[in-house]
Amino acid sequence: MSQPSQAGEPADRVPDRNRRRFPEISSRAYEHPADRAALTALRKLSGFDTLLKKLSGLIGERNLRLMLLANAVQVSDRQFPRLDAMLTDACEILDVRERPQLFVQQTPLVNGMTIGLDKPVIVLTTGLVELLDEEELRFVVGHELGHAFSGHAVYRTMLIWLMNLSGAVAWLPGGQLGIQALITALLEWFRKAELSSDRAGLLVGQDIEAAVRTQMKMAGGAHLHEMNALAFIDQAREYEAGGDIRDSILKLLLTRDQTHPFPSVRSLELTRWVETGTYNRILGGDYPRRDGDAAASATEDAKAAADSYAESVRNSADPLMAKLREFARDASGIGDRIGGAMYRRWGQRPNGEEPGRDADDTEE
Repeated sequence: MSQPSQAGEPADRVPDRNRRRFPEISSRAYEHPADRAALTALRKLSGFDTLLKKLSGLIGERNLRLMLLANAVQVSDRQFPRLDAMLTDACEILDVRERPQLFVQQTPLVNGMTIGLDKPVIVLTTGLVELLDEEELRFVVGHELGHAFSGHAVYRTMLIWLMNLSGAVAWLPGGQLGIQALITALLEWFRKAELSSDRAGLLVGQDIEAAVRTQMKMAGGAHLHEMNALAFIDQAREYEAGGDIRDSILKLLLTRDQTHPFPSVRSLELTRWVETGTYNRILGGDYPRRDGDAAASATEDAKAAADSYAESVRNSADPLMAKLREFARDASGIGDRIGGAMYRRWGQRPNGEEPGRDADDTEE
């Protein structure tokens, strides 16, 4: 139910309920550790933005803006005023001062994207707008604003440019292999950026059920009355844990070239983020501020990313991850045995401690 509108303002332009605002919030508050580590490193590279702006001209960013003005609808208080109000509301919640442009483009495909370097542009398709309800759309608008706020368009631009370049360098010895390796790394980065922006969308909408419903509709269409949120998340757990090593390899192949994580997996990841308590701490006002961005440590963020991956391996029910854990334990045991043998053979511990005498050593 919408709140009463102010004088002269349509009721559907007023947020459905009060939401927490986050003054001076840093994008680091919601960024996935792997995404945050890469972004922190890039922000500290002098001249990187200038380089990417030059690259953006190679993929026709200016041309794309003109195409949107000519072949899509620019959202404003006169066109799609409901979406215009949602974007205004989202900017106020995340304290984003530079509001991106928003366009609606006619296509039955269900999609949204954020592009641009100097001036990010959000594009929503009519297929998406027609599929989602009010709160689900609010989540998507917050998700796309999260991309703009974090500066994800920078490496989206790099990814597109590299994909275009990969064909041109295929004839060079080793050229295709090197470019493909970089593309694979950027795709992994991009998938983590999607998880970051899902968190931004939740902070804007502050409705976990709407966020999960959005992913359910992305997977199964408008038949929400035929679906169940808990069963949908259980699907993700089954996908994560299912099968044997063959299934693990197939999952790696399935995700390798994907720019987005799969919908059920995104729902599970978002609920896990809520369960960590981070979301509630942010709602309570405990979050990184922008005045600390310059002091952010790329080393610490890289360590946090490594810890995140290590934790995912430890907690994963995937059979391949289980084998990796077993291998790590076996390798640790082998290391201990080698260390013990070194001590008995040379009378010195590998860590440099003073030698002692084993209980089974005897004088000759």
